[in-house]
Amino acid sequence: MPEEKKFKSGFVNIIGNPNVGKSTLLNLLMDEKLVIATHKAQTTRHRIKGILTGDDYQIVFSDTPGILEPAYELQTKMMEYVKEALVDADLILYVVEVGEKQPKNIEFFEKLQKTKTPVIILLNKIDTTTQERLEQSVEHWHQLLPEAEILPISALENVNVDLLKSKIIQLLPEGPMYFPEDQLTDKSERFIVDEIIREKILLNYKKEIPYSVEVVTQIFKEGLEMIQIETEIYVERDTQKGIIIGHKGESLTKVGKEAREDLEKFFNKKIFLKLFVKVKKDWRKKDGDLRRFGY
Repeated sequence: MPEEKKFKSGFVNIIGNPNVGKSTLLNLLMDEKLVIATHKAQTTRHRIKGILTGDDYQIVFSDTPGILEPAYELQTKMMEYVKEALVDADLILYVVEVGEKQPKNIEFFEKLQKTKTPVIILLNKIDTTTQERLEQSVEHWHQLLPEAEILPISALENVNVDLLKSKIIQLLPEGPMYFPEDQLTDKSERFIVDEIIREKILLNYKKEIPYSVEVVTQIFKEGLEMIQIETEIYVERDTQKGIIIGHKGESLTKVGKEAREDLEKFFNKKIFLKLFVKVKKDWRKKDGDLRRFGY
């Protein structure tokens, strides 16, 4: 009688400095655009789970904000998500760029060095470097985290990502199915809408504007053929409201059009999207506002 295949499951948390490719990697591992990924640092604000289920495994990935020294209350909340990721993982994926030397938050890195959880260091962006620099980087990180396995990858070019997936499954413990097999994420439809709109703001506006924005979907009504969505975009100052809206509303219209196209692909339905821009002064620094926004 053939031996029954054991079911493996566990929590795999992705951590690393801002803008090293964590979100791009998660989307690739999931084979689904689940989290927003842009070239700008601090794109990810929340801890977002991606649930990948196969015949004999379930991997619960967790994308986290970039590791940094917090400058204001929102960043303090973001770093709390990162610290949680060290505590509840079965496996940690620590993403660094080839050539990166210094962790952005020394206190956090010291905790990583002491963790008993298995760590894989992913040397990302190998498509932009030389063999010599790659070898130097491998040696550098081996000195800092001698117990960790090191795997060079390119999330952008999809190099070694399948190998990484098989290594993850190999390292997972035997366990139950934590989520229904057709569930992709722990986040709600409204959260997905908010993140897609926020991505378009990150891509379309410069300087401080994207970081001063919070997005909250107030209405999500799903019909058989169409979803009606009404979403509020919050900024910190009146001048920022004017920039978001743009001349004759052109900037906001562009954001709405791009977001609607992505939402229609994700939900596979027609989308009716209305956007409103409101001012909530200095929301990033106020604990009460942050709680209301789900941080």
